[in-house]
Amino acid sequence: MVVLGFAGSAPTYSFIEIESRPMTFPRPLPSPNALTAPYWQAAHQGELKLPRCDACAKFHFYPRTACPHCGAMQFSWQRVSGNGAVYSFTVVHRAPSKGFEALVPYVVAVVALDEGPHLMTRLTQVQPDAVSIGMRVQVAFEKQDDETTLPVFRAEEKS
Repeated sequence: MVVLGFAGSAPTYSFIEIESRPMTFPRPLPSPNALTAPYWQAAHQGELKLPRCDACAKFHFYPRTACPHCGAMQFSWQRVSGNGAVYSFTVVHRAPSKGFEALVPYVVAVVALDEGPHLMTRLTQVQPDAVSIGMRVQVAFEKQDDETTLPVFRAEEKS
C-alpha cells in the first residue's frame, strides 16, 4: 500500500494495490465528460474533490450544471476529507458480469461524506459481515489502468 501524507491538518489518503490476477473480462470503467473530468482527474491523483457552489458554499454530488441547493451555476472543485459513514449497503453474491466474478462477495455502499454529499461506492478491505450502517469509512483509491483510478472506501483507521 502506498500512503500519501500531507503536512498540517490536511487529510491523508492511501492507494490500494490491486492483486495481480488475470482479468479476461474487464469491468466497465467511467467515461469522463467535460462536467465529470475534474472528479476523475483528482481521483487519478489520489484526491477526492467535489463541486462546491460558489454562491451557497454547499458541496454536491453528482456533478451537474446547477447547484441543487440554490440553483446557482458557478461552482469550483474542492478537496474533501474523504471521511464518512455507511448510509446504506448491500452485499453482492452474484456477479453482474464476468468482470466482477473475482470480487464476489463484495459490498456496494452509499457513503454519507462528512461534508454532506452521498456517494455510491464499493467497500474494500472489509469482510461483508463486518459492515454496518453508520460504520466510519475513509476513501482509498484503486488504480484500474494507466488512465483510470476509482475512489473506493474502507473502514476508518483508528487513531
